[in-house]
Amino acid sequence: MAKQMLIRDVPDELVGWIDGERADKRMSQREVVINAMMIASGKRPDNGTMLIDFPSAKATETYLPPFSFIDLFAGIGGFHSALAKINGECRFSCEWDVHSQRTYKAWHHRTPVGDIKDVKISDIPDHDVLAAGFPCQPFSIAGVSKRQSLGIAHGFDCATQGNLFFQLATIIKAKRPPVLFLENVKNLKSHDKGRTWEVIHNTLDELDYWIFPKVIDAAGWVPQHRERVYIVCFDKRAAFPKKPDFVFPEPPAGPAPKLRDILEPDPDQKYTLTPHLWEYLQRYAEGHRLKGNGFGFGLVDLDGVSRTLSARYYKDGSEILIPQGKNRPPRRLTPRECARLMGFDKEFQDNIVVSDTQAYRQFGNAVCPPVVEAVGREISRVIAEKLMENGCVLKRAGTQSATGARGAGDKPVLRKSN
Repeated sequence: MAKQMLIRDVPDELVGWIDGERADKRMSQREVVINAMMIASGKRPDNGTMLIDFPSAKATETYLPPFSFIDLFAGIGGFHSALAKINGECRFSCEWDVHSQRTYKAWHHRTPVGDIKDVKISDIPDHDVLAAGFPCQPFSIAGVSKRQSLGIAHGFDCATQGNLFFQLATIIKAKRPPVLFLENVKNLKSHDKGRTWEVIHNTLDELDYWIFPKVIDAAGWVPQHRERVYIVCFDKRAAFPKKPDFVFPEPPAGPAPKLRDILEPDPDQKYTLTPHLWEYLQRYAEGHRLKGNGFGFGLVDLDGVSRTLSARYYKDGSEILIPQGKNRPPRRLTPRECARLMGFDKEFQDNIVVSDTQAYRQFGNAVCPPVVEAVGREISRVIAEKLMENGCVLKRAGTQSATGARGAGDKPVLRKSN
């Protein structure tokens, strides 16, 4: 099994030689270094070719540096499952809901601590990436302008008091992780007439982070229209004094996913709506149609994508109904299909440990792991590029993370040395 190493403080002349070899032989930095080490060890290939078949791509596209992360407002671990797939190691998780804790434990083999308001900063280990799907709550910013004119505390020191984002900001201020990876509902920027986003953006700016927000629709990865705002931030004070070249990912190339691809072949009959409920939903939809409203059930096109799966899906399933022919009421998605619709891997789809009601709530509140993974890979690319600025090529597996101060497990984080 291949291992990883870190090479720090590489002399300028050696870096120059490596760069020259890369240009001359059209090889990545990693390929040049490994080939040189293989030759130095006496394993020079007779035909002059590489001993190891590496992809012909830039090192920053193929190398995923190991990194550590913490998982706040963790839910069932959508961030965890995605970041673990790209060489991330979870050091701490926090989730208050006991049913979500149960799923998290079954899936990720650790029980998150409870209410974030009860967490002591000293109990949180150092980490490279702070991941959080934090709740969307209004802030009270009355009087902020007046306080500012009088030179009194405002913004982070005032407007966020009593809000869960304040707890998150307090952790960021104390721990200063090099990277923040946040997720929230699409209307975060318009929530409470824009005040919520104003406070969040101003707070992150006051904490000296580069801020990259974007609304991404998961429909490029899974057969579900699910728009969420992703906020990626990089620490200006330490690891990223210059604005990094971060870009959000594009959806995968190829045919778009279809809803029929996630359906079970023979679902239990209990997921079929009763005739009474189906008649009620049709009357309800017709009443709103006559009033010019758009409310109603969502009978899906199996060759298309569904509406957004919400936490209320357990009530009647009306936003995503699967047709079963003209003479039979439609049905809800099964919990397993919800896991598929969100993009969770098969190992999680086959290990649902809570009731249907709780499972629907959990999947409706979850992040979409394939989107998180795609964004995470772009974060990883930025980290790899930062490491390679000073000739840092590889990391030793199990003892190094991608970044510079010591934390739990004796793994460093990406920070400037004093």
